[in-house]
Amino acid sequence: RHSALTTPCSISPPEKPSFTERDYDHLILEVAAQHGVEPGLVKAVIAAESNFKPHALSRVGAQGLMQLMPATAADLGVERPFGVVENIDGGVRYLRTMLDRFGDVARALAAYNAGPGAVDRHRGVPPYPETRAYIKRVLEYHRRYQADFDQLDRARETADPAGSRWATRSE
Repeated sequence: RHSALTTPCSISPPEKPSFTERDYDHLILEVAAQHGVEPGLVKAVIAAESNFKPHALSRVGAQGLMQLMPATAADLGVERPFGVVENIDGGVRYLRTMLDRFGDVARALAAYNAGPGAVDRHRGVPPYPETRAYIKRVLEYHRRYQADFDQLDRARETADPAGSRWATRSE
């Protein structure tokens, strides 16, 4: 039997399993702003992909919070796919690429889930039940999470009238 005082802890935040979805909000805000993606959409993808479990590993090999496939992670330069910061940054960059390529959120999410080739072959959202359910789930999460982030932004603007910390574009 080991006590907490004699057992070294090998897990350090933010990869600590007891972290909750809200513990990732600041990082999501920062990375989403860097890449011009709504933070609510990023959080929704994380919720649908891994349920905020940084060490998630799918049956097909997708890894981490945003469930990056090894080849995609390598293409994005993600060396530690289970590293929270690298995984979110790589996942958001990939999501941004899919948004730019396909022009709308539903097709970008379909590409994120089923691969861009499937979206190209079907000239839109593929007829796969899993992908269609995934899009519906992410969009439902997105509405809820974006409303939370918008409320947080309004509170910050009230507290700091000079502007929001996480505006995505300077005009």
